[in-house]
Amino acid sequence: MTRRYLCLIGLLCISPLVYSAPPAEMARAKDLYLGEAYYQAAQGNYLDGISRLDTELWQFYHLDDPKLDPLHYQVNQANFSVGDFELSYRMHQRAGRAMKAVLDGNVDEPIRNEAAWRLARIFMQKGDATSALAAIERIKGRIPEKIKNEELLLRGQIYLHVGRFPEAIKIFQQLKSENGFEGYSSYNLGIALIQSGQEAAGLTELQKAGLLASDDEATLAVRDKANLLLGNHLISSDKPAQAKQYLDRVRVSGPFSNKALLSSGWADAAEAKFDRALVPWSTLIKRNSTDKAVQEGLLGAPYAYSKLKLHGRAAQLYAVALQSFGTELTKLEASLKSVRDGKFLKALVREESKLDRNWVVRLRELPESPETYYLVELMASDDFQESLQNYFDLEELRRKLAAWTDSLDAFGEIIEMRGRYYDDELPPVDKRFKALDSQMRLRMEQRQTLNERLQKLLTAPRPDFLQTADERVLREQLAQLDEKLKNDTSDAGEAARQRIKRLQGVLHWNIHTTYNERLTHAYTHLHELDADVEELNGIYRSFVRSRQAATQSYKGYDKQLASLRRRVQEARGKVSTLMARQGSILEAMAIQELEQRRTRLEEYQIQARFALAESYDRANKSQEGEAK
Repeated sequence: MTRRYLCLIGLLCISPLVYSAPPAEMARAKDLYLGEAYYQAAQGNYLDGISRLDTELWQFYHLDDPKLDPLHYQVNQANFSVGDFELSYRMHQRAGRAMKAVLDGNVDEPIRNEAAWRLARIFMQKGDATSALAAIERIKGRIPEKIKNEELLLRGQIYLHVGRFPEAIKIFQQLKSENGFEGYSSYNLGIALIQSGQEAAGLTELQKAGLLASDDEATLAVRDKANLLLGNHLISSDKPAQAKQYLDRVRVSGPFSNKALLSSGWADAAEAKFDRALVPWSTLIKRNSTDKAVQEGLLGAPYAYSKLKLHGRAAQLYAVALQSFGTELTKLEASLKSVRDGKFLKALVREESKLDRNWVVRLRELPESPETYYLVELMASDDFQESLQNYFDLEELRRKLAAWTDSLDAFGEIIEMRGRYYDDELPPVDKRFKALDSQMRLRMEQRQTLNERLQKLLTAPRPDFLQTADERVLREQLAQLDEKLKNDTSDAGEAARQRIKRLQGVLHWNIHTTYNERLTHAYTHLHELDADVEELNGIYRSFVRSRQAATQSYKGYDKQLASLRRRVQEARGKVSTLMARQGSILEAMAIQELEQRRTRLEEYQIQARFALAESYDRANKSQEGEAK
């Protein structure tokens, strides 16, 4: 019986513990649109950040003089950010291409090394250790200080995955003294030593990892995992007494506490210390009955009582186990039915997913969502999380495409309304503008004529051209009087003609003696006119621009809108198809997990029934023996 349940426990997979480096720190953006992309990414809206940054980079590389763009100062950082955002959005292929473009470009050594590190990290997250090794070995020379330790840890993990254990061991030993990396380096060092054949040294390092003192939750989780691994390893090596000290170090409230309590009980049971085994098992069976370790503990506790000859108590606990298994099987059937009815996918895209990172745990408590009750462990697995996140991304794309469709319709309606407005308003404006434009052209021609005449007056003076209107009228009046008195031979007529000639002489004198002053005034007035003409030209250009903007604000959009609508519609069709496929994958994974649980619970149920019957039989025989 003991060995059977030990087989159910199994050993923890001896694999390296992967350290997830925090996202790259975003530098202060000097470019407004780069800052907007950083803001979107900081909010978790990586799709918006990628689209904004892609657009900005495309515009930057198509400028005639990119150095005039503020992005010029941070273009390398922008290229890095594209890769980071795409990686966070699980666009591994595009992120890899972005990093490779930097590696192949003519960039500084620290920038190239950081790009190689990021590319290696991408490949490791994809599980491609060979490509990660090729990328990490491109790092030569100076490494940015901010990623120095993270680069070493990643290099060690890559060496560990590809079987280069001596180099991995050397790196992890170097990192043990670095603050914040003690847990990861000690654990991975132990695994590297074990896989290289140095089991004793590896177990020693795991023991050190199990004694780490820290307030950091991640380091505490590493410590618990190391102790649990050591405990299970010793149990499988028939050293249960030594296993107890490591299993007891695992925190009671940590993520590995249930497995540790179960293993601790089996360690005591392996030494026939069933009374001691009941201590961790009694704590374990009071916990959430959906957990696999708790379900196994429901069989382990009555088994220990039966070994202690307390068959009555064993029968009671077997009955409790049977009732618990029956309840869980009923819930499993309800969950399977809900998943097959499509309610599972509807629960996944709840708004809670955007409001709470622990929404998966809370979904199991919702009465209308029984399909999620058993799926906490499944949702915590890497494969399911990747598929689940892909489904979330597709759902987000579906919503965005629907919003874009509505926006395009609204934009088309706005353009149509604007067209109707301008079709009524622009014709009278154009008519009036044409009349004013004709007058303006005439005045400009007159101004040009005046300028040409003034230029000629500099070389060929013509004082009569600069006489005033009053002088011109006076000259005409005097000429008319002279003509009128031409035939008058009287003394009065002769006197009048003399007076007229004197006046004409005065007029002629004034015009000719003030010629230079008059010419200067003419140029002054012409320059003043130039200022008015320039202002008028500015108004003219402003009107032309406004008129063109008015026309461009509602004309020429039909083809673009039709093309965008077609592309969005095609994308919506693709997203719907992909969502259906991805949803089928998620439902199949959920159903598989639920059916495996149902099969295991049915086996537990059968074992509990036989054990219950045996316990009742032995309890009755014991009572009969006492009665005799």
